[in-house]
Amino acid sequence: MSLKSTTRTEVNTVEMVFEVSPENFEAAVERAYQRARKKISIPGFRKGKVSRKLAETYMGQGAFYEDAMNLLINQELPAALQNADFELVDTPQVSAEKISKEEGATFKAICITKPVVEITDYKGIKASKKVKEVTDADVDAQVDMLRQRNARLVSVDDRAAKLGDEVNIDFEGFFGDEAFEGGKGDNFPLRLGSGQFIPGFEEQIIGKNIGDEFDVNVTFPENYQMTDYAGKEAVFKCKLNGITVEELPEADDEFIQDATEFDTLEAFKKDARENLEKNAVRDADIAFDNAIMEALIAKVDVPVPNCMYEHRIDDLVRSFENMLSQQGMSLDLYLQYTGMDMNDFREQNYERAVSEVKLRLALEKIAELENIQVTDEEIDESLKGLAESSHLPLAEVKRRLPMEDYITDMRVTKALELVKENADTTEEAPAEESAE
Repeated sequence: MSLKSTTRTEVNTVEMVFEVSPENFEAAVERAYQRARKKISIPGFRKGKVSRKLAETYMGQGAFYEDAMNLLINQELPAALQNADFELVDTPQVSAEKISKEEGATFKAICITKPVVEITDYKGIKASKKVKEVTDADVDAQVDMLRQRNARLVSVDDRAAKLGDEVNIDFEGFFGDEAFEGGKGDNFPLRLGSGQFIPGFEEQIIGKNIGDEFDVNVTFPENYQMTDYAGKEAVFKCKLNGITVEELPEADDEFIQDATEFDTLEAFKKDARENLEKNAVRDADIAFDNAIMEALIAKVDVPVPNCMYEHRIDDLVRSFENMLSQQGMSLDLYLQYTGMDMNDFREQNYERAVSEVKLRLALEKIAELENIQVTDEEIDESLKGLAESSHLPLAEVKRRLPMEDYITDMRVTKALELVKENADTTEEAPAEESAE
């Protein structure tokens, strides 16, 4: 098989035309026949005993041409593409242009290629690494959260209901004089101000006392999920059965001892501050990394084949499916629970795939420009943990892994570290933060 022509037909698309000599094509046809002969059945002949000439007479001159072409494509095309000056990102679309016993064969391969990316100014990217200051108010908020988690409900009977109370009510809804389905509840707990009921309902309970019976007049929203009710005026006949409020424990040493492993309030606050400070550093690092990556993604302004995004979505789907299986759930069941189908799920991951593909392209180019390499020692060190956890020798782990891809991943990681080390790091808050 020889390459006849290579033509770049459009961006990221190359058309390659190959020729197969009559002799090589004949050899491929013979191989195809030999593979198929055991299955060939012709009346009067036993399987496996039909000659090629007889088979072609009975089945047609080109009976083995398609299989012969597939053999040539599968066996010889990969080697031919390895010598090409581009990188494939999808399986080539191959079609036969001409096939004949006398002239051999010609076939065309449409190849989707990896885009050629040019990256500049990747050193000196401006990014904030502002660590949020932890204040006394932040620490007090942690104490309040602990108090909230340990709050208890206390009945109130000496005042009217007010915003923030949890009330117990009976209610029944009517359109005119007719009660409607789903509009009735007995001993229903409702926190006033929660927005659990339709707009205007909870506000009309405020000021009522235990035992009061009263009407609540509301209008269902135009976009209400039950379209038969949307926009309709309704009356709910209600009775207030009870009022409860949250009683928060006093923030003192005794409470801390009961609710945590600490002996004093001050010890709890000290630990809370240290955790908040660690989280602030972590959040600043994450924001810094995200700013660097977003800047790199923005530098990839060349057209990217959509198949690269689709392949990345395939990876994300498989990864999510594996995570679900570890939790005892299937992806199909997850989609049922969330009301999505696979197309919805893939669409949900599209923007993430676009960002990740572009970031990868940028970092691979930087690794190339900087001639970033990884040593055998670095590879062995990175795989040591996997070898230990899988109880396999390091050589066996390497044998099982796609090492070329693994090494590329390591080079990409190094490229990102290089960009971060050479960033123009500021201690100022990002624009979104400082505008608040």
